[in-house]
Amino acid sequence: MFPPGQSSPPYPMTPHQIDFSFKGRYYKTGNITAATKQVWFVLHGYAQLAQHFIRKFAVLEEHNICVIAPEGLSRFYLEPLSNRMQTGDSRVGATWMTKEDRQTDIDNYITYLNALYRQEITQTNIPVTVLGFSQGAATASRWVADGQVNLDRFILWAGILPPDMDFEAGREALRNKETYMVYGTEDPYLNDSRFTELDLLSNRLGIYPQRIVFKGQHEIHAPTLLRFI
Repeated sequence: MFPPGQSSPPYPMTPHQIDFSFKGRYYKTGNITAATKQVWFVLHGYAQLAQHFIRKFAVLEEHNICVIAPEGLSRFYLEPLSNRMQTGDSRVGATWMTKEDRQTDIDNYITYLNALYRQEITQTNIPVTVLGFSQGAATASRWVADGQVNLDRFILWAGILPPDMDFEAGREALRNKETYMVYGTEDPYLNDSRFTELDLLSNRLGIYPQRIVFKGQHEIHAPTLLRFI
């Protein structure tokens, strides 16, 4: 413990970093074959897991669309320890980042997503869609702006662009690409100020996402997915 009245050590604390190999988990529906019509990379929201999130896209599989769901590299228990001890609820969720050491998390997940893309996409003639849901919308935006993924369509679903992304690189990466903003009429996380922010950030990127609205809340809506077939 520190002396009374002192909340930090009397000497400077300098953060350090180290590079090392890291494994990331993802899920996929089917395999990419000559019959595959599209490939979708779908990035989940805060506190979700890829294995559950990918099930929301099952409607696409019967249309020869391969769906790939990466997972955030940080996992945590959804309930605090005291609740878990009483109820036995040990559910786990994942997140793409927090405010702590934020840039390192961003660098790590972009490296991970680029490696996943290179491993899965070996044919250049298959149309690629990148969809980011909620927190995953910011993640998908930064990944696309990195310029390593060759995509045809970009979908922000129940989430908006992050204000700290690389807009110059993103403008080039999204040039002449299909862009969409999809959300439910009762989404509690979206309001007029958020849409105003989206418009401002979209203008900085030089894109004008087509808005598609469905009757629902903060969710993936299967009938709306079919509009992208």
